Amino acid sequence: MKQRIMIAGATASGKSSLAVALAEQIGGEIISVDSRQCYRQINVGTAKPTQEQLDAVQHFNISNLDLDEEDSAMQFHSRAETWADEIESRGNTVIYCGGSTLHLQSLVRPLDDMPSSNRENIKQLEAELDQHGVDALFKKLQQVDPEYAEKADGTNHRRIIRALDVWMQTGKPFSSYHTKNKFRQPDNIQVFATHWPRKILHQRIEERCDEMIKNGLVEETKSILAKGYSPELQALQTVGYKQVIQYLNGEIDREQMIKDFKTATRRYAKRQITWLRRWPFLTWLDCSKHSRSELIETIQHQVAADVNKG
Repeated sequence: MKQRIMIAGATASGKSSLAVALAEQIGGEIISVDSRQCYRQINVGTAKPTQEQLDAVQHFNISNLDLDEEDSAMQFHSRAETWADEIESRGNTVIYCGGSTLHLQSLVRPLDDMPSSNRENIKQLEAELDQHGVDALFKKLQQVDPEYAEKADGTNHRRIIRALDVWMQTGKPFSSYHTKNKFRQPDNIQVFATHWPRKILHQRIEERCDEMIKNGLVEETKSILAKGYSPELQALQTVGYKQVIQYLNGEIDREQMIKDFKTATRRYAKRQITWLRRWPFLTWLDCSKHSRSELIETIQHQVAADVNKG
């Protein structure tokens, strides 16, 4: 069985550049495991691969959905399986790269089948959102599904509504659908994650956020809204775009927008790391102590050892 490789990790930890370098060396193709890079038009704030990287290595799940299309981890999983089969049919290696936790989990710990959205439930929950605000919905989620609420972003109303919708339909907490094959080493995927000391990672996040602002995140957001897209779209419920939209609406000034952007990104990185630490089969790659070539050597050595063991 040909081994697939997953490179996970926190935002701004160097996953993409490592994945591209690895792919060039071993003949790999990359499937982006990112819940936002799949959308067209949101480019700066999602840190999509550069044109140079896209030209160097075949990528999938990049700019393949319209902004107003709904997506989920299960839909991603279905697409990813098709792409993985295509890659392997060419004799190349599948490299998953990204940091969206539910999407990563769908690949190593498949989600149980869960019901599609119920239109009436969604309508009711959206009415509650309009009347009472996102905090009230989040409190309800904490009551019916404290496990998921602990991990969830309490300001992402779409995910809160989806979790409550599943509970309303089934009487089962949303988190209960994330338990199949719990913490089992995948048979055909070697899982790695980029790691930096906390202080260095925070510095990298600061630099990443500043670079996004410099590269036109505000202008990109303004252009999207000018085309008539709703700021409530799932695709725009993203760290960076949320803060810029608040700034453009006059709710905060530019300085506060940048400060909030960096704070939210640090918190997101912390949640990513906490999630990945639950996987005992994951190999952490210490980027502060090893060069990129050494990291690639470590990956190749471990994959080869697993193949020989099998």
